[in-house]
Amino acid sequence: MARKILEVNEMSAGFLVNKEIVKATDRISFNVEEGKTLCIVGESGSGKSVTSLAIMRLIDYAGGAILEGDISFNGESLPAKEQEEMRHIRGNQIAMIFQDPMSALNPVFTVGDQIAESLRLHQNKSDKDAMKEAVELLRQVGIPSPEVRAKQYPHELSGGMCQRVVIAIALACRPQLLIADEPTTALDVTVQAQILDLLQNLQRETGMAIILITHDMGVAAEVADRIVVMYAGGIMEEGSVEEIFAQPSHPYTVGLLKSIPGFEANDGNDLYTIKGTIPRINQLPTGCRFHPRCEHAMDICRKQEPGFFQLGPDHKAACWLFEEHAAESKVSPARAAIEHGEVRV
Repeated sequence: MARKILEVNEMSAGFLVNKEIVKATDRISFNVEEGKTLCIVGESGSGKSVTSLAIMRLIDYAGGAILEGDISFNGESLPAKEQEEMRHIRGNQIAMIFQDPMSALNPVFTVGDQIAESLRLHQNKSDKDAMKEAVELLRQVGIPSPEVRAKQYPHELSGGMCQRVVIAIALACRPQLLIADEPTTALDVTVQAQILDLLQNLQRETGMAIILITHDMGVAAEVADRIVVMYAGGIMEEGSVEEIFAQPSHPYTVGLLKSIPGFEANDGNDLYTIKGTIPRINQLPTGCRFHPRCEHAMDICRKQEPGFFQLGPDHKAACWLFEEHAAESKVSPARAAIEHGEVRV
């Protein structure tokens, strides 16, 4: 069994809103193993990016804080560390590909200098060696004429090229853990495939662990070992990629999969959508946070928040549908009801 490089245990992170602490993530727990890829999926507002900022301890600079729980990296508690200690970890042992490349890059430095900076800082490379490696990294992420591009500023590059520069910065020091927040959003399909292949090749070479945050279930199916499904700050379901796609159990997971064009029953009919919208983090409903949008909702769902029910050795879901016989049935109750036509999804 692979070593657990990151352990998130009952972690809540939040922000001060109108003199009130509001949780953006609520007691979430998951592990990331060395050499494996964990995908975190869910709609915008689910708490995916806040989770990544909490792991990096960058939430401190965004007006937020880790409120409770722990994040352990290589057996050491990250919330217990001072920011000075975190500066030696960020970019070196843990790196992040940010969602918005234009705000992640400094407009007054060339892209080559920004890549080389982390190599000089964390690996003590000379200016010449750091710049030489920066050019090679630009070549690896698919930027043409990297020697020329390294001398240019972010405003001289397209959005897609800037995204690839951010990826090059994150990969520069060959981190133990890479957090990729929508890393292929600004890229066309061909370049997206190249970047995913690059990440997987580096993972095989170095044993790097990856947390991939994405809206694209197709990307998750291609690269993930495990999937965490988040909604309104909480985890709804977690399992291996095979379990999530072959036997999606939580109604929210089923809804996400059915929203994919061409998935199962989408045979030319109108594209399926999950009714309603995700709630604001300071206006969560009582009970299960998904129940206002769930067609399986029962009275208990509106009154009491469900815990996790084990559906298999590595598969669990937070849904009252699984209170009984969860581990006994090979087909989840939600899935069985859908397949037998008892409910409409």
